[in-house]
Amino acid sequence: MRIRLTVNGATRTADDVWEGESLLYLLRERLGLPGSKNACEQGECGSCTVYLDGLPVCSCLVAAGQANDREVGTVEGLGGQEAELDPVQQAFVEAGAVQCGFCTPGLLVQTHALLASANQAPSDEEIREALAGNLCRCTGYEKILDAVRLASARRSCS
Repeated sequence: MRIRLTVNGATRTADDVWEGESLLYLLRERLGLPGSKNACEQGECGSCTVYLDGLPVCSCLVAAGQANDREVGTVEGLGGQEAELDPVQQAFVEAGAVQCGFCTPGLLVQTHALLASANQAPSDEEIREALAGNLCRCTGYEKILDAVRLASARRSCS
């Protein structure tokens, strides 16, 4: 089947998409966007989190056909078309929250969604709850929390 969707603001098309193919596979293998990571393939780790029509989803659980005529935002698109870092991405770099990088794309998208919500100054408990579906095997999460706090503080000042 042919899939047409908008990814990071650009219309994209993929042909010969298998009906059981995941959105994650479509993004990584067919459209050349390797930012979202393939880890558990069961929606448990959050490494493949992307926006689908403005809501964060595990792209491994979404059939590619479900994204037809819809909008997808990936970690590659957070900084905009200028290839600049989004403030959330910059905060992760500055706080040392990027370890091996495998979980980072999902954490970035989920953090971006949290800070784009009505609550732009979340408490530590709210941050932990928002990121509960994103697993990291490298850290104790403290640097990730530092990064979210930093990004939040910067957004509050803007």
